[in-house]
Amino acid sequence: MIKPTEEPRWRRSGRCATGTCVEVARIGNRFLIRDSKDLGATPLDFTKEEWDAFVAGVKAGDFGFDE
Repeated sequence: MIKPTEEPRWRRSGRCATGTCVEVARIGNRFLIRDSKDLGATPLDFTKEEWDAFVAGVKAGDFGFDE
């Protein structure tokens, strides 16, 4: 659980030229994801294990689209 006193430090890709990007923050062992166009929305919240599985899937090419 995230403590109310902890403020996320949001990061976005350096390739984000439009300002409408996905942002990621880490607080302890929790990973937060939000849409930079809707900063007031509740971010998605993932465990370290879930985040690690997602990153491994990206690196393995599991999220590519077949044409």
